[in-house]
Amino acid sequence: MKQIGRDSLHTVRLQLNGTARSAPCTPRMLLSDFLREGLGATGTHVGCEHGVCGACTVQIDGVASRACMTLAVQAEGRHIATVEGLCDADGPLSDLQEAFKRHHALQCGFCTAGILMSCDDYLRRRPDPSEAEVRDMLSGHLCRCTGYTPIVQAVLDTAALRRIAVASQPLPMDN
Repeated sequence: MKQIGRDSLHTVRLQLNGTARSAPCTPRMLLSDFLREGLGATGTHVGCEHGVCGACTVQIDGVASRACMTLAVQAEGRHIATVEGLCDADGPLSDLQEAFKRHHALQCGFCTAGILMSCDDYLRRRPDPSEAEVRDMLSGHLCRCTGYTPIVQAVLDTAALRRIAVASQPLPMDN
């Protein structure tokens, strides 16, 4: 394992939303701070800084992870996805973001980025969740504004629409 000096600066190189990025950081800098301050990905919010609230959730190599519990140097060479990567800057919202909008699943918006990143990961792994399963997944996030019901509805709606889209695809023809 590479040794990093306690007071030295280290350049962390990673893929941020599909683009190679790098910036210097101290060995103790948290990934949440590195993304916001070092790389300008300010969609990653910092809430409790203890891994409890979920506001800082990003995806590390496709898995929802708390950026406030990860050191920036641990992200070296990894693929990091933030809420900014869910859709193109000038393009339409993702289907999940559209569902959040349609169901009014955000109010102040502080927790929304982290919740979206968890839901995006969850729906890739579990495309047909039950309401109870979605509520269980969301138990790792604190939202003081929505009461969670519209968030649950948005996630279930996204899952249903994705299933319909898959079912409507033509079957491949055998040659």
